[in-house]
Amino acid sequence: MKTRKKRKFKRRYFLLADLVIVIILFVLLLYKPARYDPLAPADNKQVSSYLTHELMTQLYNGAQRNEPFDLVVMQEGINDVVTRAKWPIESGGTMFYAPAVLFTADSIVLMGTAAVKGVEFIVTIVIEPKLDEKGLLNLQVTKVKVGAMNITLLARMVAKKMYQQRLATTEVDTDDLGAQIAASLLSDEPFEPVFTVEDKKVRAEKITITQGKVTLSLVPAPG
Repeated sequence: MKTRKKRKFKRRYFLLADLVIVIILFVLLLYKPARYDPLAPADNKQVSSYLTHELMTQLYNGAQRNEPFDLVVMQEGINDVVTRAKWPIESGGTMFYAPAVLFTADSIVLMGTAAVKGVEFIVTIVIEPKLDEKGLLNLQVTKVKVGAMNITLLARMVAKKMYQQRLATTEVDTDDLGAQIAASLLSDEPFEPVFTVEDKKVRAEKITITQGKVTLSLVPAPG
């Protein structure tokens, strides 16, 4: 009789423990970081004036002088650019929307809402751009979180597998800047940070990230 009672107690104990774990997981997944504060969607989906009148002007004028210059990217401005994109984005039954970009010390933080079957989760991706001794740039993803749950290792494995599958099934132009950025983010592959600005080329020689601002130190590159 005592043995049966002990078994019943153990079953109830393990059921309760499992329930507590599930609740904790949901609380962690549904957690909303305090720093997540996306801009309201822009009513006017025209291209951001910050992109056309400030960033592109800085880049064009600097490149045409054919001498080293700094390209300064402000957090507020880049969020205005991002919020004017076509949101939401649907992928595999998941909706992504309400993006936000934060510049913190040495890192770029991407945040957004993912909705799965009506349940919303806040996804956080931390990127730390690094230039190696050869001058190659790697956009290293150092952290991925859903709510308060760190899923970095899982996200890296999934991203790398997806990238390898894409290479196996799709012809990819490895010289294309967009493809190089994707390879760096998904597979930790560094690339030459050379950008073409009309008839000029510039290379990123240094990247400085501080609170609310990214400064790219650019130098002329051989054409």
